[in-house]
Amino acid sequence: MYQPRHFVETRVAVMHDLMRAYPLAAIVTTTAAGPAADHVPLEIDPEPAPYGTLRGHVARVNPMWREHAPATPVLAIFQGPQAYVSPSAYATKRETGKVVPTWNYAVVHARCTLRAIDDPVWLRGLVERLTRRHESGRSVPWQVADAPPDYVEQMLRAIVGLELVIAELAGKWKVSQNRPGRDRAGVVEDLGRRGDENAAAMARLVQSAAGES
Repeated sequence: MYQPRHFVETRVAVMHDLMRAYPLAAIVTTTAAGPAADHVPLEIDPEPAPYGTLRGHVARVNPMWREHAPATPVLAIFQGPQAYVSPSAYATKRETGKVVPTWNYAVVHARCTLRAIDDPVWLRGLVERLTRRHESGRSVPWQVADAPPDYVEQMLRAIVGLELVIAELAGKWKVSQNRPGRDRAGVVEDLGRRGDENAAAMARLVQSAAGES
């Protein structure tokens, strides 16, 4: 990933927070036929330090867990907030006109070793954790025990677990750090007028980066 110095994010806790908030990762693997990508929601465990471990599952019929070359690292890509930035948002447009459009985004790349886990006890624990997390905001959370036991066992037999130990983390927060303060303020204002959560999340990142500079 191309990394200009002013966009680099190195804080592990900050990257973990993005991975928790946006858990659907693109897992890029290497097969005999070439690179492949699968989209899998993953949980992040901060252990072992310094980078932690990712866990998730795929359908048993998905060839990814069989075809990946075991000795080859995989790349899990997490996409956070992203938004188009119009030149009209910049104070510089009114002053000199020397501005162009861009795109702001925050991403984390996790380089990992991948292990497939075919263990029903491990899988049930993972599924229960994922369910508790993603159901926690509902007034009446669904839980695995709500489904008939034989059906749960059938569903568990249809999946395979993935454990990805992270060897390297790279974060890129492209959130207008390269613009002067008056332009960043204009970006925050413009994003705030759009009325969607993705733009609002990006506005918060631009404000946060401005506070750290």
